[in-house]
Amino acid sequence: MKKLTITTAAALGALAAVCAFGEWVYEGKWGSAGSGNGQFKAPMGVAVTPGGIVYVADTSNHRVQCFTAVGSFIKKWGSWGNGEGQFYFPRRVAIAPNGDVYIADTSNFRIQYFTGKGSFLGKWGSKGSGNGQFLHVAGLTITPDGKVHVIDAAIRYIQYFTPTGSFLGKWGRSSFFYTPHDIAVAGNGNFYVADGHGVKYFTKNGSGLGGWGGYGTGNGMFNEAAGIDVSRDGRVYVTARNNHRVQYFSLEGSFLGKWGSGGTGNGQFNEPYDVAVNAAAARVYIAEMANYRIQYFRWSDPAVVPTSLGRIRAVFR
Repeated sequence: MKKLTITTAAALGALAAVCAFGEWVYEGKWGSAGSGNGQFKAPMGVAVTPGGIVYVADTSNHRVQCFTAVGSFIKKWGSWGNGEGQFYFPRRVAIAPNGDVYIADTSNFRIQYFTGKGSFLGKWGSKGSGNGQFLHVAGLTITPDGKVHVIDAAIRYIQYFTPTGSFLGKWGRSSFFYTPHDIAVAGNGNFYVADGHGVKYFTKNGSGLGGWGGYGTGNGMFNEAAGIDVSRDGRVYVTARNNHRVQYFSLEGSFLGKWGSGGTGNGQFNEPYDVAVNAAAARVYIAEMANYRIQYFRWSDPAVVPTSLGRIRAVFR
C-alpha cells in the first residue's frame, strides 16, 4: 500500500501553514446606548432560537428585546416594576424547546416566562433561601425535556423546576462554587457553570466531574468568567468579562481558541457578559454590557493555500 510520508521538519511546518485551523470572524453588530428600539443599557443576557431569532435581556432598561438573526428589531416587552411582565434588572434569557422564553428577573427574585411573541405565561419565585426561592438569580438553562435549571449566585445552589415552575430538586452547595454567574447544558446532559475565574462541570445529577481555568490573562484563564454556552458539536464558549474576550474549549476543558481584545471596534469587546451559539447558522452572539451592543461572529473554515512541491517533500512507499 502506498503511504505519503513527510520527510523534513520544514515540510511539516509548510503543511501546517496550508492546513490552518478555522476561526471565528466578525460578521456584524447592532445597538447603542439608550432606551429606544434596538438600543441598550447594560445588556447582560442573549439567547438565540434554532431559527435565528435573538432575544436580549436589556438589563438596565428592565425589558426584553427581540431581533432577527442580523439585528433587525422585531419587538420588545417589559418595563420597570414587579407586576406580571414587568422586570427589575432582568439578567438572563433562555429558550425552551417549545419556543417559550424564560427570563431571570434577578432583582424581583423570580423567573418569568412568555411565548416567543412576548405574551405572559407565568412566573415563580420569591426572596429567600428555601426551595423555589432566590436571593440572586444569576443564570438559567433549559434541558431538552423542558426542565428549567436556575443557578443562584448568593445561595450557590442549582435548583430545577418543571416548565411551569414546580420545584423538582436542587444540587450543589456553597463549597462547590465561588461566584457562579451562568449555567449551560451540553448535549450529553452534563452541566457547565461559569464560576468566578473558571468553569466547573457536573453530571445531570450534580456530581462533580472537573473544572478548569484560574485568574489570569493566559489561554484558558479568566478575569471573571461571566457567560457560558455549549454548542451542539461539543464546544464550550465562555466570556471573560474583564479580559474583554471569548474563549472556547472541549467538553473536558482543552483550550481550543479565543478572540477579542479591549475596545470599541469590530471584534473588540468592553465587558462581554453573555454568549449564545446558533449551530444551524454557525454563528455566535455576544452581549456587551459596556459597549451597549450585540456582536455576532461566523465560523470561517481554513482557506486552502496552494503551495509548491518544493516546499513539501514527500515520498511514496
